[in-house]
Amino acid sequence: MTSFELPTREDMLTALQQGPEAAIALFEAQNAIIEQLLVRLQALEDQINKNSRNSSKPPSSDGLKKPRPRSLREKSGKKSGGQPGHEGHTLKAAANPDHVELHRVRRCKCCQAPLEATPVINMECRQVFDIPPVKVEVTEHRAEIKACQVCGMINRADFPAGVSQPVQYGPELQSRMVYFNQYHAIPLERTVEIIQDVYGQPIGEGTVVEAVFQMAEQVAPVNLQIKQYLINQEDPTHHDETGARIGGGLQWLHLTSTEMLTYYEIHPKRGAKAFEAIGILPKRKGKVIHDGWKPYLQYNHLFHAFCNAHHLRELVFILERYSQDWAEEMIKLLVKIKKAVDQVRLNGQNSLPDEQRSRFLADYRQIIEHGMRANPSPPEEEGVIKKRGRKKQSPPKNLLDRLNLHQDGVLAFMDDFKVPFDNNLAERDLRMMKVKQKVSGCFRSEAGAKAFCQVRSYISTARKNGLRALDALRLVASGQPFVPPFLPIVAASAA
Repeated sequence: MTSFELPTREDMLTALQQGPEAAIALFEAQNAIIEQLLVRLQALEDQINKNSRNSSKPPSSDGLKKPRPRSLREKSGKKSGGQPGHEGHTLKAAANPDHVELHRVRRCKCCQAPLEATPVINMECRQVFDIPPVKVEVTEHRAEIKACQVCGMINRADFPAGVSQPVQYGPELQSRMVYFNQYHAIPLERTVEIIQDVYGQPIGEGTVVEAVFQMAEQVAPVNLQIKQYLINQEDPTHHDETGARIGGGLQWLHLTSTEMLTYYEIHPKRGAKAFEAIGILPKRKGKVIHDGWKPYLQYNHLFHAFCNAHHLRELVFILERYSQDWAEEMIKLLVKIKKAVDQVRLNGQNSLPDEQRSRFLADYRQIIEHGMRANPSPPEEEGVIKKRGRKKQSPPKNLLDRLNLHQDGVLAFMDDFKVPFDNNLAERDLRMMKVKQKVSGCFRSEAGAKAFCQVRSYISTARKNGLRALDALRLVASGQPFVPPFLPIVAASAA
């Protein structure tokens, strides 16, 4: 029999004829097969029951069976909508309108008497906010050419900076091409259509591509400064990666970011080779925040803080699929610690009171021990040749081992308020890559993907520093890309 072949009727009859020992041996073999099948069934059911709420699967994989959202946060008690003090964006009348149209009263609506000469006793005003028709303007630059009366040299006036071709598009139109295509992830064909429909200017897809590559080249020095700053700074950095289809193949977009900076880079590999080639993690010092993926942990010189949003999803899965109480206890504890940290930070303090911190640590250890008792390590089987690699364990045991081994990284947000509870910043910074792929499809070439990384790194950094995306691109088109004020100082000290 193979490992999954159940005994036939003939096998059972033969065993009964051979005596009790043979029958018992047959039943034990059958039980072993059933146990293997139950383990396999559990694994398959676990896989089927994973979704975006209880695992790291993206929401797009849920399909029509998307689970109902169930937040672990407590209700704030606030009403929905804008809160008191919110600035709001209500349309208000302008003090100095651009145009004024006067509508006169010429006759009485009752008796038709003429009223043109009657004095006005009051005015009722209504304002309409609209956009006038937009049309591309053509500016012709004419440079005088003169011959010197003394030496005969032919002299030509200088053209303004940036006017280098007999016919070319200006910085405003170029910045809008890149704005639509790179920032809003609109495909080339539709970007061309927007430019023609809105501005009345027919262009080709190659024109948009050329504008993107030119801006990518101009912002590359800024992104190098961003990368150097992320290597040198001591504050925690966020890290994540996601797949990207490039030229029909799979590559990986790697991210390093903070609240003020974003850096993207494309690499054919996902793990260690990519980290070494990009060169941020091997050279960094201090704390890094990520989802606990194993290749990050090879850098022992770094302090690894883990995303607790991932832990909460895994704990929800274990609670749903395995009904283990310790998982619910850990969920409540992590949320409770986060709430305490938020409250203390709101009060202007830099750390939790020692007594409260000690209580949280004791509760954490107690829950881990509770979970370990419910999920003991599988016993060593005598006479069985040990296989290479890590012994296969259940999902609850795997998670418990990680929570136990990396306790300092899991609770880093409790001891250092610069470390957030989760890695949501990195996931937000990566989200536009997925939007880009969903709206525009894959990148046609690796060069196009690298240009996207350059432009998106620059735009994301500019927006984090309070600059609008289109304004940031206008600066690039004018030859003066935005540089966060702290970057040149760091770059100079690094040099």
